[in-house]
Amino acid sequence: MKFFFPDSQDFVDESFDFETEMRSESRVRQRDDRYPHELFREAPYDGILVSKAIVDGLGGGTGKYSGAQRNRFMRVGVREYFRLGNTTLETMGDCGAFTYVREERPPYTAEEVADFYQECGFDYGLSVDHVILAYRAECDQHLEGLDLVPPDWRARQEMTFQLAEQFLRYCEVRKYRFTPIGVAQGWSPASYARAVQTLQEIGYRYIAFGGFVPLKTRDILACLDASSAVRKPDTQFHLLGITRCENVQAFAEFGAVSFDSTSPLRKAFKDDKHNYYTLHGTYSAIRVPQVDANPELVRRIVAGQVRQEEARELEQRCLRTLVKYDRREASIEETLDVLRSYELVFNGAVDRTEVYRRVLIDRPWSECPCEICRRLGIHVVIFRGAERNRRRGFHNIYIFNQQLEGHLEQRLECVS
Repeated sequence: MKFFFPDSQDFVDESFDFETEMRSESRVRQRDDRYPHELFREAPYDGILVSKAIVDGLGGGTGKYSGAQRNRFMRVGVREYFRLGNTTLETMGDCGAFTYVREERPPYTAEEVADFYQECGFDYGLSVDHVILAYRAECDQHLEGLDLVPPDWRARQEMTFQLAEQFLRYCEVRKYRFTPIGVAQGWSPASYARAVQTLQEIGYRYIAFGGFVPLKTRDILACLDASSAVRKPDTQFHLLGITRCENVQAFAEFGAVSFDSTSPLRKAFKDDKHNYYTLHGTYSAIRVPQVDANPELVRRIVAGQVRQEEARELEQRCLRTLVKYDRREASIEETLDVLRSYELVFNGAVDRTEVYRRVLIDRPWSECPCEICRRLGIHVVIFRGAERNRRRGFHNIYIFNQQLEGHLEQRLECVS
């Protein structure tokens, strides 16, 4: 089972000093920054997935790539841009269908997407698709004289079929080198099975499932079960945006050979509680927000409810005390007290004292063998700014990959 990491310009500045929080003045983003596969002895994934929409800045101008970065990506190709060198890491391209999900039609033609994959040197390329933003299993019930499926859903699926056929024929005529992947979109188990059957008739033997992200695991399994019933022996499945490591064995039994997800990275700074992964569970990161970057705190300072000097002093005391705690030069009660004092300033409605007590007592960063934790120490569990938060996300990817390998080994043991 291969794990592809979807890139969204996720790299870190190696020159960042965690004590002074200063950067090298000569640093150039992307050129000098490092991707996860450059920070670990072994890359914590099998490949990178890149969306054309992100490279193009589609979808409200996400601004992930600057104009110079976009031009360089198109000029040097995906392997050189990500500095994959002679690694075995593979590359997969997609259209980023969620960025144009509200549009009537995808903004790309099958031909221009195929040209993008070929010119940039991708190993795999997904056909153009249009996401169906709904799941309704009861649509599979056949009621005489009543069609439960909204016309828009059928239109999007048919559009995805047409684009997939145009995409594959175009690639065949031009003998493009990348492996084409058809995208299955549906709204129920039977509709996904129909998508798989149709894509196989077109000629695809590698099919990705779109629209699975918001579904419950039982619904995903139901769709895979129905689809596997029509799957040809040489057809393989990819799951777009799905992790759910504990179900990897079931996914594999239905024909899944790869998946992609940013979940381990995003949870580092998007989740309210589960920010730091370990093999046995998760921990909350310790919030020490930057005074000038916390909207609620800035609002309270502007309103005269908090003195800016007081907030800055508490912020710095938290950082100094946490470092001292890591060196066993400060007690846990002293550390929790200063954290609570600052928390009352930036968010008095929440008391995370007991949550922080757990992570401080357990010291999970000190037990982790990954390169991120070895280098950062306690900084990896401090929720503060992109340099710490993103590195914690990289650590989570490492742990996730370890968990995935563990589940796959269990599967092999069961098979043998």
